[in-house]
Amino acid sequence: MAVLEQTPPAVAQPSPSRPKKGFRKYWHLYAAISPFYLIFLGFGLFPVGFSLYLSFHRWDGLGTMEWAGLSQYQYLLSDSDFWNSIGNTVIIWALATFPMIFLAMVTAVMLNSAVRFKGLYRVAYFLPNVTSVVAIAIVFGSIFSTNNGVINAVLHGFGIDQVAWLNTPWGIKVTIAALMTWQWTGYNAIIFLAGLQTIPSDLYEAARMDGAGPIQTFFRITLPLLRPTLLFVLVVSTVTGLQSFSEPQVLLQTSSNDSTFAGGPGHSGQTMVLYFFQQTFDNNDFGYGAAVAWGIFLVVVLFSIINWRLVQRRGD
Repeated sequence: MAVLEQTPPAVAQPSPSRPKKGFRKYWHLYAAISPFYLIFLGFGLFPVGFSLYLSFHRWDGLGTMEWAGLSQYQYLLSDSDFWNSIGNTVIIWALATFPMIFLAMVTAVMLNSAVRFKGLYRVAYFLPNVTSVVAIAIVFGSIFSTNNGVINAVLHGFGIDQVAWLNTPWGIKVTIAALMTWQWTGYNAIIFLAGLQTIPSDLYEAARMDGAGPIQTFFRITLPLLRPTLLFVLVVSTVTGLQSFSEPQVLLQTSSNDSTFAGGPGHSGQTMVLYFFQQTFDNNDFGYGAAVAWGIFLVVVLFSIINWRLVQRRGD
């Protein structure tokens, strides 16, 4: 009698697990960087979106919002005080930026050619940038004081009449521009120095062998190769200069009786950001203040694009 062989039952093989993809695989990495995005969402993106929403409303900060549509922006375009603040800001920016870039570039060239104490020089030139703006403004207010200022004392020594720096329209602008120039020259000099150190020294040696002098070397080699750094400095200086607030606010807060954001006599030093603070916090007009803020944003973007195009066109 034949014995039937029984085939053992097949053992089920475990199915290979599917590899985790996307978020499930890297969830712990996303969790590690999520605080940054949550903070940016709560304190960056949401305020920007809310300010745009607020600019279409009238609101005093306490009552109910009232829909205003485009009327805030229509009034902004015809607001003479806003256009005056734009003019003040642009003049102060021009008086501060172009001398600052020139001094920063000269300083960078000198630092690049220095042999000893380079680190000490860099720290010394960078120090004004990390000093409190309020402290700098108080010092410059004393230097440009009408009665006891150092500048007027020097002018008096040369037999020149004293200048009411903080009480005349152009004196106010020159004082603010001088403060900003002193504050940012060292910072931008360090940026230019970093750009200079990327230029190969072989180019300078070849230029000297061809008989090129220092001026020709600067305009034919240094300046063209330094153009990307110059573009960066110009754009950053435009963004920071057109948003100046602490400098005129501290310098001129005691020279006007109606508002700490008025910008001195005749609103001669009232920048765009000062005007924004005046409308928002002095007049409690948060809706119009939001419209002013977006107007400032458009002005800064416009000037940044113009500067970028000018520098790029000269490089072509």
